[in-house]
Amino acid sequence: MTTASATGVITDLMWSETASIYDAILAHPFIKGLTSGDLDRSAFEFYTVQDALYLKDYARALSLAAAKAPDEDSIILFNEHAKGCLVEERAMQEHFFDVFGLSADQVWATPKAPVCQAYTSYLLSVAYGRPYHEVVAVVLPCYWIYWEVGKALAEKGSPDPMYQQWIDTYAGEQFAECVVAVLEITNRISEGLPDEDREAMLNHYITTSRYEWMFWDMGYRKEQWPV
Repeated sequence: MTTASATGVITDLMWSETASIYDAILAHPFIKGLTSGDLDRSAFEFYTVQDALYLKDYARALSLAAAKAPDEDSIILFNEHAKGCLVEERAMQEHFFDVFGLSADQVWATPKAPVCQAYTSYLLSVAYGRPYHEVVAVVLPCYWIYWEVGKALAEKGSPDPMYQQWIDTYAGEQFAECVVAVLEITNRISEGLPDEDREAMLNHYITTSRYEWMFWDMGYRKEQWPV
């Protein structure tokens, strides 16, 4: 692995270190099935329910980033993004739940699948227990990878209206503005940090990038607890 030295743009390093993960995500049958329209609807339903459970904890992690942020603009930004998880993205999911015939009670009574439980536990552990620069790094893949996936899939489109709506959400300008803002914060706060702090940021980013692949794989397999 490349050492995250105190010079250079850290997001460039993050992307280069996870390029193979991103390629694996684009090659995953869940992602390919969104554009072909062949993804089994039950897998997408499973994923969407788990994503709703995930986003509640992701919003908590963003709120903790806001609480630890040193400047007012970042406090406002991360709090607004936390709200967006629970309002804008939730609105899309609730539309999907209506199509699936799922009530809110059914969704929130669903237990987290193993990967969802592991991912959210890692996120919240870092968000509660580690300094601000590490919190920003651990939440970044959910922004950046979804945006890049959304843009890549938008070039192909989908014959399925539901899958197209999902693609449009993450390829859209509103989401792009959120991602760019967090990328700028990531680079700014990493400047001048000691090598060990930049290394911690890089390691968190790599870990949650892996969890992003695992989350889509979880949905494709409709993962259950083995015992």
